[in-house]
Amino acid sequence: MQPDVGIVLGTGLTELVDHIASPTVVPYESIPHFVRPTVESHHGRLVFGTLAGRNVMVMQGRFHLYEGYDLAAITLPVRVMKELGAGTLILSNACGGLNPAFRTGDIAVITDHINLSGHSPLAGPNDDSLGPRFPDMFECYDRSLVELARRTALDLRIPLRQGVYAWVTGPNLETAAECRYLRIIGADLVGMSTVPETIVARHSGMRTLAFSVVTDMAIADNFSAVSLPDVLAAARATEPLLTRLVTAVVERM
Repeated sequence: MQPDVGIVLGTGLTELVDHIASPTVVPYESIPHFVRPTVESHHGRLVFGTLAGRNVMVMQGRFHLYEGYDLAAITLPVRVMKELGAGTLILSNACGGLNPAFRTGDIAVITDHINLSGHSPLAGPNDDSLGPRFPDMFECYDRSLVELARRTALDLRIPLRQGVYAWVTGPNLETAAECRYLRIIGADLVGMSTVPETIVARHSGMRTLAFSVVTDMAIADNFSAVSLPDVLAAARATEPLLTRLVTAVVERM
């Protein structure tokens, strides 16, 4: 089966695979050069099947820089999706909310990002057969897909925020001072994933759409401790809405 759409599921966001018809499941450990996720809630499986009438390839569990993997390994699944025929990539993540207008449990569509990691998955020799040496990041989150997500959310009566996502390496969460800085430079959301995959998708000519689930608020002047169980609980509570939204977007593509 040749996938039309590649999907990457983030922390605590796995329910979508239950809606895939005729699924074929491939464990990461059976795929050459795939590494294994070490984070709780990240299953290590590729799921192929049909979602809303379209062939999809779903990454149930992603890899992160803080796990000790290099960016080539982290983004290899995106390269595989592209080589198998997927022209569109949909990403999801759990993140901290920096915009005081947001609330825990909100879904946001990402309109742009800030890479604060100091790293790029495109560093090193460039393979011109995969993409250009200096890919443009203009509208790396496809404007037409963002608009489709907004219209779809409106039709489904699902509240949808939008904003700029800041990528940090982690695994430690941010200090209050760092959150204040991130907000000053224009970030609405902060997390530890998504940007590497977006850069590689852009490099390879894929259209990208990304959603964040705000699992905690990181407001510098109203700061509090965050636990992983709280993050997972917030992600699970919002997951049914995100699943409905992503399914409807895929159907309308």
